[in-house]
Amino acid sequence: MTRSQSTTTRYSTPAIALHWVLGAALVALFGFGLYMTDLPFSPQRLKLYNWHKWAGVTILLLSALRLLWRLTHRPPPLPTAVLQAMPRWQVLAHSATHGALYLLFFAVPLIGWAYSSAAGFPVVLFGLIPLPDWVSPNRELAELIKPWHEISAWTLAGLVLLHVAAALKHHWVDRDGLLHRMLPGRD
Repeated sequence: MTRSQSTTTRYSTPAIALHWVLGAALVALFGFGLYMTDLPFSPQRLKLYNWHKWAGVTILLLSALRLLWRLTHRPPPLPTAVLQAMPRWQVLAHSATHGALYLLFFAVPLIGWAYSSAAGFPVVLFGLIPLPDWVSPNRELAELIKPWHEISAWTLAGLVLLHVAAALKHHWVDRDGLLHRMLPGRD
């Protein structure tokens, strides 16, 4: 493949960097969230919850940057050979999964922020920048919102696993080179 061909089928360097940084951050934050929820109430647990909120806001900002990049820099289309080899349901699943991932990149941290606000625990980014509450403190509302943060986070984790499984299937089973479009340093 020549350099001119590779630039039309590969994602741009900023898109690749945002993909991998956001992916690593999501995996780390999900694992961190699982760990901290099982801790007994203590100053350490409160500190970890604050870090979790900071990371969630950071993911929200990264997601906004990634969406802005995607809206202003059209991603490369799926290669014709890959499209022709994929059953129609896989093409639809590809589009639906990407759309749902983008939706959840925003929904999970925003729901968490709303829950924190309703529970009466403000988000103070890096312990320095107080962020506005999404809603007024309200215990009943907090209890309604809380499960939605968990449900949306688990849904996001499931979609990330599906995305990874599909990419690995294309790489190791189909051997169609699709994964190479998103790997760094492959120009």
